Amino acid sequence: MAEKQRVIALGFFDGVHRGHGALLRTARELADERGAIAAAVTFDHHPRDLIRGEPTPLINTHQERAVIMKRYYGTDEVLVLPFDRAMMEMPWREFATHILSEQMGAVHVVAGHDYHFGYKGEGNVDRLREICGEMGIGCTIIPPVQMDGITVSSTYIRGLIAQGDMDRACDFLGHPHLISGTVVHGKQLGRTLGIPTANLVLPPNVLVPAFGVYATRVHVAGGTHLAVTNVGVRPTVDDSNQVTVEPWILDFEGDLYGQTMEVELHTHLRGERKFDALEQLQQEIFRNADQTRAFFARGEAEG
Repeated sequence: MAEKQRVIALGFFDGVHRGHGALLRTARELADERGAIAAAVTFDHHPRDLIRGEPTPLINTHQERAVIMKRYYGTDEVLVLPFDRAMMEMPWREFATHILSEQMGAVHVVAGHDYHFGYKGEGNVDRLREICGEMGIGCTIIPPVQMDGITVSSTYIRGLIAQGDMDRACDFLGHPHLISGTVVHGKQLGRTLGIPTANLVLPPNVLVPAFGVYATRVHVAGGTHLAVTNVGVRPTVDDSNQVTVEPWILDFEGDLYGQTMEVELHTHLRGERKFDALEQLQQEIFRNADQTRAFFARGEAEG
């Protein structure tokens, strides 16, 4: 038996959108009532990867999902399970009894209306209620969450991010879109233009936002800063076609190599394009910096 008692939100939680937020808030409230741990269970890979044999482009890595759950919803623990063949073939009853009850000490579970689990997804919310009743575990099912008459879903939000509609994506997420990576060495061309950028390489199988320039906030080295961030292949200065994320952190100096940086994408400023001269690129990025400062100043004034 598990030593800890947990109220567990169940799902894959890609993007940790407003629908997921309803589960996480409920789990937090129930945990507080019971004096238990508010936890979420997710997987290291999307189940479709193994079932279909091809990777699903994800809004976030499981590490990023954990950051979002803890930052915005007060989740105490994010338990990441390996989605391997043993997990894929596990009968639904065994998942509930062995994993949730015995290993994790669930005293209450919270799931969305369309939650499926176990071999071939044979476990559904009716079966979850049934087996939780048998085990003496509470069970809460959350109905779909809608905005503008649209059910909030990871699939819909992926489309918005891929199109560059970051404002609407953030509305449906309920928070800024988060991407992260380790700062690596680039060509350092930005320094010669007075625009020193940090270079991040996106993790594999993470959805690449529409190429272009975004007004962003970055979390790095224990601080939070405004940044102008380019997502794309830098056609003016590079012909390698390697996709990178390059934040220019405004009003900041320091060595960030090797550090992990979290980038919050708030709004899309312009598409990526090739400039005829570096001076044109420089002036446009300075203009984007002014736009970024103005965007966040408006947000602070409205907030």
